[in-house]
Amino acid sequence: MTDTPGWASPGSSPSSEGREPGASGPTEPADHPAPTEPAPQPGADAQGPGVKWSKEQPPPGQWPAPTGAPSPGQAPPPPPPGPGWGGPHPGGPAGHGGYPAWGGGWGGPPPAAKPGVIPLRPLGVGEILDGAVSTMRTHWRSVLGISLVVALLTEISLVLLQGFVLDDALGRTSLDSETATPDEAFHALRDTMIGTGLVTVISAAAIIVTTALITTITSRAVLGRPVSTGEAWREARPQLPKLCGLLVLLGLIVVGVIVAGALPGLLILLGGGSDAGGTALFALGILAGTVVAVWLAVRYYLAAPALMLERQGIGKSMSRSAKLVRGSWWRVFGIQLLAALITSIVSAVVTIPFAVIGAAMSGDGMADFLATDGGHVGWTFLIIRGIGSVVGTTLTLPISAGVTVLLYIDQRIRREALDLELARAAGVQGYGTGAAPGPVPGS
Repeated sequence: MTDTPGWASPGSSPSSEGREPGASGPTEPADHPAPTEPAPQPGADAQGPGVKWSKEQPPPGQWPAPTGAPSPGQAPPPPPPGPGWGGPHPGGPAGHGGYPAWGGGWGGPPPAAKPGVIPLRPLGVGEILDGAVSTMRTHWRSVLGISLVVALLTEISLVLLQGFVLDDALGRTSLDSETATPDEAFHALRDTMIGTGLVTVISAAAIIVTTALITTITSRAVLGRPVSTGEAWREARPQLPKLCGLLVLLGLIVVGVIVAGALPGLLILLGGGSDAGGTALFALGILAGTVVAVWLAVRYYLAAPALMLERQGIGKSMSRSAKLVRGSWWRVFGIQLLAALITSIVSAVVTIPFAVIGAAMSGDGMADFLATDGGHVGWTFLIIRGIGSVVGTTLTLPISAGVTVLLYIDQRIRREALDLELARAAGVQGYGTGAAPGPVPGS
């Protein structure tokens, strides 16, 4: 079996029928009469050539190489073999009349098939980021439309919360004033928590829907297939309740681990123990809980795409993520951190100019931008800053979601040869024909 289909075995050459091995010259036709052997001349040795071979022969393999031009009707000697296995092959470089010798000048394996936004092979960091951007560029109507709706819902909620709830609560009660009564402080805290909770619920729901839809769109973009927003919604809708439960569970796990780490020091402080010891234990507990929470967050980072694309339950998708991340924790963490850094920079580049313009146009000037007046901001500043946040979120949210999906696909290619299934689903001819068929993500 050869590594490159369609190539002949290295060094092989067709043999002629009816010719003895090592014979040179053309084969005589079958109907050609054999020449009559001449009679020996008088005085000739009965053992000479033409009658029978001499009994004294040179040792095998020590015949001298022929010199001079070949006689008419005799094939020329073959050229010396090349510097690799098998020597020259037909169609190779000039002067040899064949392919370059095996291992001497071969250009490497053919490039991987690329039916969509990524090549079907293990990906590098740059290819994952480029694939996320290419998905947004190729399916910009669907991707940017979804991100825009999510950004509008989130920012409108934040603006209304800041304008009606937080400003009103802080306007009625100055929490840092010694004249504030406990009742006023309680009402202000209650209004703030209610408003923040509503915004959190709206933002979480929007992010869940966005993650589901962009996951579906990215999985189709890998196959090079177009998909509309309606098709992505119909495919993702059955998994939305499970995805919601998964994200809530992961959030509770992260928060619970941090709280559990800080709890011993907090109990010491509340119990009237040593302030220095309790504070140190409290700080160390938060630090240890944060480290464990980050480790768990990366371990289950691929649970959402596993749930969406494999149609798994919550527990099964978490175990699938742990299996895919095992042995690659630092790589997954590094790519996740790099994507977060890039999206943060892009968001800051977009939103900061809007915030500065809003502060300049607002009546309170830079006090709104720096929040130096106790948190009260004007509507002009809120609206202009919100527009910048909408633009920044619309551009960065697809990149974050796309990196997560492509990282999941990359880990499955590395561990489970998912590229074979993706190639068959994309209709790539002759790719992985020997592999067993199986489910393809996004199909």
